[in-house]
Amino acid sequence: MRCHNGGGAMVQVGLTRDRTWRVHGACAGAAEILSAHAPMQNYPAPARVIVADLAAKAAADPSRAVAYQGAPGANSHLAALGYAPDCVPLPCFAFEDAIDAVRCGQAMRAIIPIENSLHGRVADMHFLLPESGLHIVDEYFLRIRHCLMAPDTTPVRSAISHPQALGQCRHYLRERNIQPVAYADTAGAAAMVAERKTPGEGAIAPYLAAELYGLRLIAENIEDSDDNMTRFLVLAREPRTPVAHVGPVMTTFLFEVKNVPAALYKAMGGFATNGVNMTKLESYQRGASFAATEFYCDIEGMPGDAAVDRALAELEFHTKWVRMLGSYRQARPRT
Repeated sequence: MRCHNGGGAMVQVGLTRDRTWRVHGACAGAAEILSAHAPMQNYPAPARVIVADLAAKAAADPSRAVAYQGAPGANSHLAALGYAPDCVPLPCFAFEDAIDAVRCGQAMRAIIPIENSLHGRVADMHFLLPESGLHIVDEYFLRIRHCLMAPDTTPVRSAISHPQALGQCRHYLRERNIQPVAYADTAGAAAMVAERKTPGEGAIAPYLAAELYGLRLIAENIEDSDDNMTRFLVLAREPRTPVAHVGPVMTTFLFEVKNVPAALYKAMGGFATNGVNMTKLESYQRGASFAATEFYCDIEGMPGDAAVDRALAELEFHTKWVRMLGSYRQARPRT
């Protein structure tokens, strides 16, 4: 079976913004990675002290470090603590930096958002996951809750946050005539508000950001919809062994269909005839030719299950290639 799992010897690489991997001479320490990939000046001043402290703790005990993208106090920070309460969260400025931290041994795992119940898949994840060389070993679901915070009790006239967070609190802001102001991320917005201390300026961010940056919680749970959930994937250098799985299991993989009529129909047939439940199927184009389509897929079960093996064998017959990304315990039932 032509399955590529991205294993093999670890090399020192980093993903550039044009989605090509660059080779580094050697892996740096955690603080050096933060300096090389995400200059500290990219964070507002209140965040820099926390980032430096967490990076030092991660460098002292990489086996407990869980890398995530965002400033301290971000939803991904909450996800890391929810997934592994005893971990050392390692903030990284970009998704690529979080992946690099795991590849180079500065963190044991990375926790990366893959999709949101309101906004769909996270951009570029279908490129980052296969090119990272890491394995999916777990998933985690985080209920997204937005809070309005400010330096003092002065009525808030403008709220800074990520555009998605602003959109998810649109009705709350409009009813109170609060001007939304877009920023790169929620926790970073909170840190900037704490740094500037401008009267009437607030931020929309998770409650943890208010605690970290000394802001007052003006209002909690201000999101317009209470059905806002983000699914995270946990990545590691080595896959989970089959004996490590307890309970229902998911498997994630990619494949490219042949450019022939009914290619996808034929590729999917084996899952139906073998009773394998497919919970996710997304298409995307790689490159500018649009000559062939690649697919990201989640199924229940794992290689080694007779029905899954038969379905994957039929999939392989009808596709150009199949690449396994990982098998992992379901964090919540799919049926």
